[in-house]
Amino acid sequence: MNSKLVLASNSPRRKQILEEAGISFTVRIKDTPENYPADLDTSQVPSYLARLKAKAFSEIRDETFITADTIVLLDGMILGKPSTFDEAFSMLKSLSGKKHQVITGVCLLNKNTETIFSDTTDVYFRNLSDAEINFYLEHYKPYDKAGAYGIQEWLGMVGIEKISGSYYNVMGLPIHKLHAELKKLSLI
Repeated sequence: MNSKLVLASNSPRRKQILEEAGISFTVRIKDTPENYPADLDTSQVPSYLARLKAKAFSEIRDETFITADTIVLLDGMILGKPSTFDEAFSMLKSLSGKKHQVITGVCLLNKNTETIFSDTTDVYFRNLSDAEINFYLEHYKPYDKAGAYGIQEWLGMVGIEKISGSYYNVMGLPIHKLHAELKKLSLI
């Protein structure tokens, strides 16, 4: 199949991961509301949203679109992207000293096939002091990140004790699974 890969995401982290994996792609963005049914199982939300983002591209020709959505799940509740300092502080305080899950859903869509998959990583934060949370928020401003943190940033380096699963999934793209699916579909 001669199909061009299009990353339909504004995420600099997803772009970086694909580039570092040596995958050729272009980027195309289309604003898509991230709404999902209230009764949808929380673990299914990322895959649902990834598919929704892919379906926004109706002009598919010889392209395969890669879309993704990442959530942070703490005690069954989704922590989205914070919009204020106080909201981000509250999220990080709630993650402090606990395990949470990061789930990324991915959709590959072209005119012939639709492939949807997800990956889950358990993340364990040590107890974080208010001063550490304040320092992080003042210096990194993670308002574009689910759960108000980036694993690759300072707080991830000093605050995460361990993870069980893919590091890159926590960054926003389970590249090991994506690479396998692209190979299976003869796209790389």
